[in-house]
Amino acid sequence: MADAALTGACMCGGVRFSLSEPPLGALYCHCKRCQRRTGTAFSVSALTAPGSFEITAGEELVRSWDPGDGGWRKSFCSECGGQMWTADPENDELISVRMGAFDEDPGVRPSAHQFTDYAAPWEPIPDDGLPRFPERLDWSQAPGYDQAGAGP
Repeated sequence: MADAALTGACMCGGVRFSLSEPPLGALYCHCKRCQRRTGTAFSVSALTAPGSFEITAGEELVRSWDPGDGGWRKSFCSECGGQMWTADPENDELISVRMGAFDEDPGVRPSAHQFTDYAAPWEPIPDDGLPRFPERLDWSQAPGYDQAGAGP
């Protein structure tokens, strides 16, 4: 890994990861799973460049939940419950990291809202000018995303 690797961890620090390349983009997700997983109205995740993600400590603590319906697998620390990343069930190279899990500013900002048809009624989506997608976004549709073909 290069010295400039972006790092992150779960809440207890038992699981650590790094990215060897900057994230490709980020988005807000308003799906019901993210609402239930976070206890909030949405989650914010950053798509990693294929092959850039590495677990650097605590791999034995990582647990994943596969919804079984084509939704992305959710990975978390079995010790503290910290939600860290999600992965495409059909392509393990497509990993999206929860932005709050990074140790420092990942250098990307959310560029879209996905699953807006499921947004929490008690927390309206702000009028921030970002494109809105009623269902899952294909990352090739996200503003500023330059690697068409990958998508959560």
